Amino acid sequence: MTTLSPPPPGTSRPAPAADGPAGAAPSRPRRRRILPDRLRRAGLPYLLLLPALVLELLIHLAPMAVGVVMSFKELTQEYIRNWGAAPWTGAENFRIAVDVDAPVGEALLHSFLVTCAFTVLAVSLAWLLGVTAAILMQESFRGRGVLRALFLTPYALPVYTAVITWSFLLQRDGGMVNHVIHDQLGLTDSEPFWLIGDNSFAALVVVAVWRTWPFAFLILMAALQNIPRELYEAAQVDGAGMRQQIRRITLPSLRPVNQVLVLVLFLWTFNDFNVPYILFGKSAPEAADLISIHIYQSSFVTWDFGSGSAMSVLLLLFLLVVTGVYLLATGTGRKRDV
Repeated sequence: MTTLSPPPPGTSRPAPAADGPAGAAPSRPRRRRILPDRLRRAGLPYLLLLPALVLELLIHLAPMAVGVVMSFKELTQEYIRNWGAAPWTGAENFRIAVDVDAPVGEALLHSFLVTCAFTVLAVSLAWLLGVTAAILMQESFRGRGVLRALFLTPYALPVYTAVITWSFLLQRDGGMVNHVIHDQLGLTDSEPFWLIGDNSFAALVVVAVWRTWPFAFLILMAALQNIPRELYEAAQVDGAGMRQQIRRITLPSLRPVNQVLVLVLFLWTFNDFNVPYILFGKSAPEAADLISIHIYQSSFVTWDFGSGSAMSVLLLLFLLVVTGVYLLATGTGRKRDV
């Protein structure tokens, strides 16, 4: 019987033969499939966004496409039951809408100018009230929480409830506004009309500002919480007053938030339909004839859906151009600051 002697010093024992046929190459570890994992991770956000994209397509994009098609048709009351049979007019509806020498174009231009003036005043006043209240509410004092809740009340109320209340307050006979300014304070010789005539524009601006400034206050108050208090303390040490602190610290720090806030307020105010419709009804006074009400009258009162659709498309193009220019301007300004 033979015995295996240990290998001499300095030599290594040979490795045992691997299982399998002689001469076969050793098996390599399998590589993980990295590419499918990456694709899976990259596609997950789009999968999560898919329900929102489908709803956006059904609720907004599809009706928008139908409206664009309607703008090229002579869709009047005669074809309301079968609008697909309405004859094509090409760009005739757009030509009529932009012809300022004709009654339709002149009325649309007047409505557009009224809407621009209304938007500028409403957005400016809403932002000014919002930033002022947000700055004042940063200091701690007794009753601050109650005031914050009261400031947000107009924004929390349903739009119909809020505006219909204002319509009662602005009544000429028995309205609270005339009772205060005429009966109590004696500021006017007679009780003015607020829902008809030239005063309707001022009434519309007041109601719109009352509705929108709490939103600006809410957004700006949240943004002010992110400004370090050390900046204000250092400014106080350097002798800067409150006005200098607002100009040098507060407003520059709020610039990114203000860029988005002003754009949102502009789009909301320019397209506002609920406030003027509830306040004045289907036929707004000439001084408060916003473009949203004007398009509604052209479409659902005169039953000329082709012309109304053309006006809506022109309004959409205008808002897209203004938004694009605004984003480019603010983006260029942000790059310069960086």
